[in-house]
Amino acid sequence: MGNWDELSDWYDNKQGESGDLWHRVLIDPVLLKLIGDCKGKEILDLGCGNGYLARRFAREGARVTVIDSSLKMIKNAQARDPKDSLKINYIHTDANRLDMISDASLDLVFANMSLMDIEDAEGAIREVSRVLKGRKGRFVASISHPCFDNGPYSGWVMEKAAFEPRKIYRKIRAYRKPFSMNVPWKLENNERKFTQSFHRPLNWYARILSSNGLTITALEEPEPTEEFLENEEDSAGFIEVPLHLVFEAIKL
Repeated sequence: MGNWDELSDWYDNKQGESGDLWHRVLIDPVLLKLIGDCKGKEILDLGCGNGYLARRFAREGARVTVIDSSLKMIKNAQARDPKDSLKINYIHTDANRLDMISDASLDLVFANMSLMDIEDAEGAIREVSRVLKGRKGRFVASISHPCFDNGPYSGWVMEKAAFEPRKIYRKIRAYRKPFSMNVPWKLENNERKFTQSFHRPLNWYARILSSNGLTITALEEPEPTEEFLENEEDSAGFIEVPLHLVFEAIKL
């Protein structure tokens, strides 16, 4: 997942115990709705970051395992529960290598804004299918919307004419073929760091999920809340164009 080790402390502070603004009021409400009640279930957080959602589900009675390819992310997540009161199982590994998790042992796998950062996402989805229980295991993921957000090949365009309301459009190109890109993150003192992400068109996700025995059963495009619109600069375009996608897929 790129240079996430270098960003781990900054990201941990940014997410805290409830997620930053984008997660807390835009992405997570839809993700949590699709995930539903996790009490008593065996779940996996695929690409846990600082683990704030894993801790939430553990407090609600789930038995939680988390994985992340960044060792520093794992250590920061563990440090937020120093006495191990939540009994979360922390594993440092790549998402396409879940050998330590048994076949058909999990009720739910979720990936919150991590799947598009995994280079071998096909291998990761194959592993997700393997570890999920048959006929009831679920995979829930949030990603950058492939149709409207593919990094340097997308952006907002504003049109303003005399005596007319401002119009905002989303421009996009290079949609059809998968590619990798460097994603910039603005840190303190205007310092910039980059992580690697991967654009894949919608039909790629549908094909890979299906070929691994996972059927899409829900597809949502988070809408901006009033809190998001009030606190995020230049967010008006979100009213018409979604930049995130959340889906649920069930193992057959």
